[in-house]
Amino acid sequence: MKSRILILSTSLGLGGADQQVIALASNLIQRGHQVKIVSMVPLGVMGLEAQSDGFDIATLNMSRGVPEPRVIPKLIHLINDWQPHILHSHLFHANLLARIVRLFTRVPVIISTAHSIDESNGARWREIAYKFTDFLCDLTICISKAGVERYIQIGLVSREKAKFIPNFVNTNKFKFDSELRSNIRCKLGLGDEFTWLAVGRFDPPKDYPTTIKAFAIVLQQNPNALLIIVGIGKLQSDIEELVKELQIDSNVRFLGARSDVVALMNAADAYLMSSAWEGMPMVLLEAAATQLPVVSTDVGGIKETVLDGKSGFLVPSKNPQLLAQAMFKMMAIPEVERLQMGQKGREFVVANYSTEEVVTQWEQLYCNLLKQRQITAFI
Repeated sequence: MKSRILILSTSLGLGGADQQVIALASNLIQRGHQVKIVSMVPLGVMGLEAQSDGFDIATLNMSRGVPEPRVIPKLIHLINDWQPHILHSHLFHANLLARIVRLFTRVPVIISTAHSIDESNGARWREIAYKFTDFLCDLTICISKAGVERYIQIGLVSREKAKFIPNFVNTNKFKFDSELRSNIRCKLGLGDEFTWLAVGRFDPPKDYPTTIKAFAIVLQQNPNALLIIVGIGKLQSDIEELVKELQIDSNVRFLGARSDVVALMNAADAYLMSSAWEGMPMVLLEAAATQLPVVSTDVGGIKETVLDGKSGFLVPSKNPQLLAQAMFKMMAIPEVERLQMGQKGREFVVANYSTEEVVTQWEQLYCNLLKQRQITAFI
């Protein structure tokens, strides 16, 4: 059964969810489905790249952070014109918009995907909006088991309408390459210093202040250690100022947005994350696939991807001292054992989060829902 699938995303910039949307669309197209992607806000880096690669992508051109009711009729017109069998939305604002338009137009199946264990960002009205529009979607998918349980527990979705389907990673792209490691370390001017890597936007959920404070503690005993940070965001200047304040700027490199994350992961010795809340971070799947051992906070679905004590170490959030202790522990492990930890991480990711397995789960879900609605979705 091949179908027309309209994927609605809040954005198509540089986020893990944005990356997952485009990867899902690409794989569904390869399997014979028709896919159109719609971004609520103007296209960002990944959206423009995908559009140039020939993807069918549109934008509602909504201003960030500004409610614009005009996008509702715009999306309704697009749906009426394209007549998708499935409307699959991603992230809070897109999920809410998809549910609202169902009041005004016919869509056989609507699926909402939550990419964080807490998409409210502390705003109670978001939880209320999710709860009272739940009847307008067929299923809410969470990318972590922890997310499913939390959404059910706080009453945002009933158990029969909640389902877990994880993120997936291209394990053929993200893998260890010794030659690539040597080349990129040479380009970066790295010697024998232990190199930590952190990738992610400078936004509150990532809690970079804890990363920086923990690294400053590590430098007291390991003054040659290096931290490479990849990403951009509204809080970057604050983090750069904190680095200067702690007088560790010679050991921290801000590389901005990069397209060579695979190479940088090969260059690093371990991956570092101090998120305050998460769903299932794509970057941890990528790090594990590249055989990087991980030190991370234990939030959201992270413990579903990092095997504590086997492929990395997990600590409570918002505690620089405990994070630093886990970093000390990782750095003290002989290189051979660290490589073994990385190998265990890759084996786990390949077995549970490979592209083929997860995309098949999505395809089967679409098919089952259409059959329940007695929709024959051949194209």
